[in-house]
Order: sequence, then structure tokens, then C-alpha cells
Amino acid sequence: MASEAPAAPATYPRSLLALSVFYGGMVCIAGVLGNKQVALGPLAVEAGIFAFLLLVVTSSSVAELHGRTTANRLVLFGFVPLLVSLALSVVVLSLPASPQMDPARLSSFETVMSGTPRIWLGGILAYGISTFLNVTIFSRLKASEGRHLLWLRAAVASVLSQVLDTLIFITVAFYGVFPIGELIVGQMIAKVVLSAVLVPPLVYAFVALGRSLDAGSD
Repeated sequence: MASEAPAAPATYPRSLLALSVFYGGMVCIAGVLGNKQVALGPLAVEAGIFAFLLLVVTSSSVAELHGRTTANRLVLFGFVPLLVSLALSVVVLSLPASPQMDPARLSSFETVMSGTPRIWLGGILAYGISTFLNVTIFSRLKASEGRHLLWLRAAVASVLSQVLDTLIFITVAFYGVFPIGELIVGQMIAKVVLSAVLVPPLVYAFVALGRSLDAGSD
């Protein structure tokens, strides 16, 4: 009996590989950047929003290039670097610091890297629910509009997902700790404005880059 030929190795589009690697990096850095609050004119927003907006841009671009199912898998796989990075943070924080380490530097590191369980839970829930919502809205609008109005689909999906992200994170992380009404309103306005201004052009750029990468692999 002739032996069966080995199966051909699975191949993946270059755009999907590149965007997936980029996505994993943004998942990990978003929480770190969130330790700083930045002023954008009259708006005050935690800096992690920039990385999170890039997650929205990347998942929308993957949905545009490779479909909703693939984009949802990307969001699901994003939990892996997120949870592993949190676990590593807990391990590193629990290890004793070297006696040679500068105390001021150690204190700064622990301030940035530590967080309460409520903040971690809020971040995980906000990431998963809001990013899946973004992919869902973007894909449903595409189903009704076809390939047209990419900018509108990107803006609407991003704005709605950012509203939900703000409500989930701030409520889970800070409800009962202090009044959260003004914080929710301020963060929501800032995130909606940034979503409407930044996400559409970035989605166009990411989709164009993805198509260029895939064309180069033909």
C-alpha cells in the first residue's frame, strides 16, 4: 500500500499574521498606559484609550478583510496575552526585589504594575464585551451596506463599543469607592470624540496595508 502524502502545512494571509501580532501587543500595553491621564484640550482621558482604539481598529480591519468569524477569534485569542501578562505581573510583584534596586524606582514600578482585583476584572470584562460588540456592529453594518461607507461603519461601531467599555470598566472598578457619574460622563465624551476622529482614517490605513501585504504574497 502506498503511503499517504503528508498534508500541506496550513498557510495564513500575511495581513492576518501581521495584524494578529500587533493586536497582541496592544492588548498587553493598554493596561500599562492606562496609569497616566492625559489632557487633550478640555478633555481628560486615561492614556490606555490609545492602545484600546488600536484594538478596535485592528479588529474592524480584520473583520473587513477576513470576515466576522475570524475577527471574533482574534478578540477571543486576545484574552491569552491579556491574562498571561496579568499573571506574570502578579508573580513578579510577589517576588522579593533585589537589595541593589533603587527604592524610589521599586516604588514607582509597584505603583504602575499593581492593581486591585476589581480594576483587573473591570479591564477584562470591558475588553471582551466591548470589542466583541465592535466586531458585531461593524459586521452587521457591512452586511446591510456592503463594502460601502467603511468610515461610517468604523465610526459607529467604535463609538458604541467605547460607550459600553466606559460603563463596564468604571462601574466594575470604582462603583461604591467614590461617585462615578462625572467620571463616566467625562471619559465617555473623550472616548466618543477620539473614536469618531481617529478610528475611521486608521481603519482605512490598516485595511489598505492588509490588502497590500496579501497582494504581495500572491
